[in-house]
Amino acid sequence: MPPFAANWAFFLDIDGTLLDIEGHPDDVRIERPEAELVAGLHRVTGGALALVSGRPLAGIDALFHPLKLPIAGQHGAERRDARGKRHRHRFPVEALHRAAAPVRKFVARNEGLIFEDKGASVALHYRLAPQLQAAARAVVEEAAKSSGGALEIQTGKMVYELKPSGVDKGSAIGEFMAEAPFAGRIPVFLGDDVTDESGFRVVNGLGGHSVKIGEGETAARWRLGDPAAAKSWLGAWMNAVACARAG
Repeated sequence: MPPFAANWAFFLDIDGTLLDIEGHPDDVRIERPEAELVAGLHRVTGGALALVSGRPLAGIDALFHPLKLPIAGQHGAERRDARGKRHRHRFPVEALHRAAAPVRKFVARNEGLIFEDKGASVALHYRLAPQLQAAARAVVEEAAKSSGGALEIQTGKMVYELKPSGVDKGSAIGEFMAEAPFAGRIPVFLGDDVTDESGFRVVNGLGGHSVKIGEGETAARWRLGDPAAAKSWLGAWMNAVACARAG
């Protein structure tokens, strides 16, 4: 892992990075140690910490309540900057609704599948019905084709998503890095999934530190074994910087 430096800006995925993945997204809970770690990192970095997730912004706020942090939700389709201003990329609402209809029907016909409407994107979770992976992908691929290029597939761990084309976690990190208090700092992005690869590539291009959590091929330059190891490393950075400043 890279040597600690005080001028880092942190970008953190949530599921599989800070928190263990559960069977249903709504089953995930944040405990006091995680909340205190994130709040502490936000404080020590002077606000240069953002959560970057496939979850919608409102859902992230509910999960981390009462913290109000800079957030990129739905893989960059929506964002709240460090000043609290919300940004939302334009997306084809009607095209998304039309494309999502057959996906929703497919889920309704098959036990164990979960359909999640996030607002600017939709997700088909097959974690509880892994035998339906191929069929699930085929349905989502056909839905994306029907949008005429307005939507694209985002593959994740046991999930296929339909999201607006041209936005991803990498573009969201780039937007944050152009703004205070992130600008001028070294970006550090922790993520665990295929959805995080765009973020790793952007951070690498900016001379930052990309950290893959868990196994799998990746563009990340560093690796930690699991969320527990990620939280331990983040806590060690926070303590080291706080002690150096006090001392």
